[in-house]
Amino acid sequence: MRLSAVKGTFDILPDDQPRWRHLLDTTARVLGRAGVDEITTPIFEHREVFEKSVGESADLVVQKEMYTFQDRGGRWLTLRPEFTAGVLRAFIEHGMHTWPSPVKLWSAGPAFRAENVQRGRFRQFHQVNCELLGGDSALLDAEAIALLVDTLSAAGLPGVHVKVGSVGDPEDRERYNGYLREALAPFERELSDTSRERLRLNPMRILDSKDAGDQALVAELLRPLDMLGNAARGHFDEVLAALERWGITYEVESAIVRGLDYYRRTAFEVHHAGIGAQSALGGGGRYDGLIAKLGGPDVPGVGWAFGIERVLDALSGEGVGPVERRRPLAYLVALDAEAVGELAALARRLRAEHRVEHSYTPRNPGKGLRDADRSGARLAVLRGSRERAAGVVMLKDLRTGDQQSLDLSELPDALRRSAGASQDDSARLAATRDH
Repeated sequence: MRLSAVKGTFDILPDDQPRWRHLLDTTARVLGRAGVDEITTPIFEHREVFEKSVGESADLVVQKEMYTFQDRGGRWLTLRPEFTAGVLRAFIEHGMHTWPSPVKLWSAGPAFRAENVQRGRFRQFHQVNCELLGGDSALLDAEAIALLVDTLSAAGLPGVHVKVGSVGDPEDRERYNGYLREALAPFERELSDTSRERLRLNPMRILDSKDAGDQALVAELLRPLDMLGNAARGHFDEVLAALERWGITYEVESAIVRGLDYYRRTAFEVHHAGIGAQSALGGGGRYDGLIAKLGGPDVPGVGWAFGIERVLDALSGEGVGPVERRRPLAYLVALDAEAVGELAALARRLRAEHRVEHSYTPRNPGKGLRDADRSGARLAVLRGSRERAAGVVMLKDLRTGDQQSLDLSELPDALRRSAGASQDDSARLAATRDH
């Protein structure tokens, strides 16, 4: 990936695409086997969809980070800052609550936040999102965490570190926020500007502050996990027991908080040290009550998202995944004007089975072979007046230098043999790496 001319966005260049595709294909496979179906929702929604979902006190998203605009019809629209609200809007609108429960949905695509650009964080970024809707069992929370871990593991990422906590039920959060307001009120002037605002709106978010002074002020205070009610505590213990049965290693994080108001009970994050101090790849949690808040039935849910750019950064650092874009098997070189049209038509037929490219103007043999080599092709196919008169093509292996004259009818079988040999070589190389 490369930063684009628009600061805070990036271009996904052809060489970046194999890892990108690998990650999405792996996600589709792992989640699909668990009964999670893909859903695609619009990039923009009516503004109120996000305002209702994230809540007034989610200061970073609503007050500062959402891209909101008015269209020519006078409607206020917002580029999605996250996926959950739009997916739940679709869940309500299409009556998915009548489907067999739980309804499991995943999405992938761009999201937008006007935040400070840093490593792995852009104003246009991409996420994989997963929602499990219709169950309040702690087992569903554990499955959500397991699916996130399984997806990253299947993509080949080692060293994923899971942190699990709980923000409690609404009454637990209210009690904890009251405790923080009382404890921090004498030190309000010492808080950062952002944390002073959070002290008014959502004091729990101060625990997530990156300001060293804020962290010093909260260092000795109780954490959300210390003030859970009995129901939330029992639920949390069940989640941990399930993770232990499944062999998923985790760390209990007593101070874990989420940036959006709708979270209840279980909250979790996944980290990878290879992407620096800001090591979070993604996270999520339970959000019972959110669907009802958006105007739907009172259906519970749990979900997560990870940042595609951040995961690709981690995969690249570990040297994991495909690193080269697909190259053509053959490059067809026209040695005269008549061969240009002949080889263009031949390329169209051969593309039924293989990736094939061709020259668009006549080339002499030297320049034509140089073009073929620069394309990354394994084979060069040359045809000019001499080959046309004989009804043949010249086939050259650009790796070994071997060349042979073939009847035009023999070329498809020759390409199939070469493609098969390339696959065998790749399989042997992969086996060698595995050992």
